[in-house]
Amino acid sequence: MAPRAYWKGTLKLSLVACPVVLYPASTAVAKTRFHMINKDTGNRLKQQMVDAETGDIVESNQKARGYEVRKGKYVEIEPEELESVQIESNHTIDIESFVPRDEIDRRYLNHPYYIAPDGKAGIDAFAVIRDAMKDQDRVALARIVLTNREHVMAIEPLGKGLLGTTLRYPYELRDETDYFDDIKTPKITKDMVELAGHILDSKAAHFDPSTFKDEYEDALKALVRRKAAGKKIEVPEPEERPSNVINLMDALKQSLKGRSAAKKRGHSTARRRSSHRRAPRKAHRSTARARKAG
Repeated sequence: MAPRAYWKGTLKLSLVACPVVLYPASTAVAKTRFHMINKDTGNRLKQQMVDAETGDIVESNQKARGYEVRKGKYVEIEPEELESVQIESNHTIDIESFVPRDEIDRRYLNHPYYIAPDGKAGIDAFAVIRDAMKDQDRVALARIVLTNREHVMAIEPLGKGLLGTTLRYPYELRDETDYFDDIKTPKITKDMVELAGHILDSKAAHFDPSTFKDEYEDALKALVRRKAAGKKIEVPEPEERPSNVINLMDALKQSLKGRSAAKKRGHSTARRRSSHRRAPRKAHRSTARARKAG
């Protein structure tokens, strides 16, 4: 059974249009989640909305949305009034431009979605838009309304479909100079940089998310299993942070030496395994020659 669509609408490129559906590309279903419970009864707790001034519990039919125009003064906005904010991107992904992939600053990337054709009617138009982007190696920028907010979305080919990633607005990003301006510029030697480069080379790899392992999640699940089984949980002593200052050049040399030693151990282990595999064949040949001589 196909998953339920998160959004339905139309993908438009100039006069070319096709019906599409959006599905969230990420999920947190497998994450370990905790509920708030009453320590005395073990029952789950439920949250209630409380009036900040009177302390009275507010029922669902009494809740409303309000925008704070000044301290403690709110203007109430009705749901139907929000519906009056109708813009074309409410039900349309209208492609406005195409940009080179490497020009998109990764800090702007927000939430990913899968975009698929909705039915057979517009599949030709969908394929044309997708394949044109493949040929040009460009990313489409479009606008879409999700959860009552308009977003800019970057769209690119992914397999038989499209990947749409909502982008943050500039006002949502913090200025890096606020955090980096106080970083000093120390004097480091060329030898240090070259040694660090060798360490980087020794750890060179390809991006493979299948190797990612959420060790904290695994440990969390193990803890829950032990607790549920009635086993005692030993709380480790907090680790002390090392206070000694080490020489940077020595640390770089030791790091490189450690990587080289690990490689040598790996090679020698491989040779031992290989020799163990060859040994039975040698013994077999020696026995065969002895029989022939006899």
